[in-house]
Amino acid sequence: MPPKGSNSVTKTFEMLELLGESPEGISAAQAAETTGYPFSTAYRLLGGLVESGYASFDARTKIYTLGMEVFRLAQKVAHRQGLSGATKGLLQELTASTGESSILAVRRGNSALTVLTVDGPQFRTTTDPGDESPLHTSSIGQALLAHDPDADATIDAIDLVARTPNSITDPAQMRERLEQIRENGWAGQSEENDIGMNALAVPVFDLDGTLLASLALAAPVFRRSLDELIEFVPQLTETAAAIAARFPR
Repeated sequence: MPPKGSNSVTKTFEMLELLGESPEGISAAQAAETTGYPFSTAYRLLGGLVESGYASFDARTKIYTLGMEVFRLAQKVAHRQGLSGATKGLLQELTASTGESSILAVRRGNSALTVLTVDGPQFRTTTDPGDESPLHTSSIGQALLAHDPDADATIDAIDLVARTPNSITDPAQMRERLEQIRENGWAGQSEENDIGMNALAVPVFDLDGTLLASLALAAPVFRRSLDELIEFVPQLTETAAAIAARFPR
């Protein structure tokens, strides 16, 4: 959680962010404990979010979750930015031709923010729009980090925490991985971010070389090895170029 705010508006947004980080929901007591606010304050803030539609409350379980108003606003943002309308068809075509789930992500601070996914016919992706992935463990994050002009400083700034036993946690090893990604033109990871999943990502560059996003294919290890995903690099690269041409400016 971010540092506690000093005014009611900031506190409300902090509570909204806490709900976003709690997909299974949270009670008022848990919210108070996490934020450090008195129970009465947490209860009041959550009640205000429920009244405005930004949170939902289950009277039976006493659990608060994100409300549909958040979804509505998110859809408006996506529509205005044109990400979904302009690129979803391209991801659908990529998934249809490869049989694997496709993911589009952008950089948000020191995380990779998933903005669009298309599930494969036999397996659902392990990330949803709005989810954030570590730059150092996910293929979408590594593809973004590799082309960060300040990658060395970023590696020093982020905490290379392991998500699985296969995650890279050594800064020197991560720098070697990023150099390899730049040479190959793609980032591949095998069970570094999620056990049982392989993924391969390519960067999405604008015509002037500006990094816009990263595009990945994800597959369970029992069906597709990383080497087999590498065979799809030409299709990924072609789709990435098409996305760049449609990417909202």
